[in-house]
Amino acid sequence: MAEPTPDRIAIHGLRARGHHGVYAFERERGQMFRVDAVLELHTVAAAAGDDLAKTVNYAELAHELYAVVTGEPVNLIETLASRLAAVCLANPLVDAVEITVHKPQAELGVPFDDVTVTIRRERA
Repeated sequence: MAEPTPDRIAIHGLRARGHHGVYAFERERGQMFRVDAVLELHTVAAAAGDDLAKTVNYAELAHELYAVVTGEPVNLIETLASRLAAVCLANPLVDAVEITVHKPQAELGVPFDDVTVTIRRERA
């Protein structure tokens, strides 16, 4: 019998001020970042027993992701996305995660709406 398709828990639009970027002014001034995290996991046991301990507590996860964005600066949002994915995969219930980091205030020199980097990581 085939493995069932994993369920998904998502946090969209988590906002935090970070000091990430390759330019000194980005590190000094900081800017708002948005994060979308989509976790893949099996929630059948949690639902059957109505048991939070058998799923991901998304409130706790949101605080952990927020701490990464507001924490140690990195040059690249690719690096930031990788760190956020590692936080999600630290939970043994999570099989895979897709992270999108939005940097809508990036300095491009032309009009734009958003810059994003999206990565997907799976448990090894």
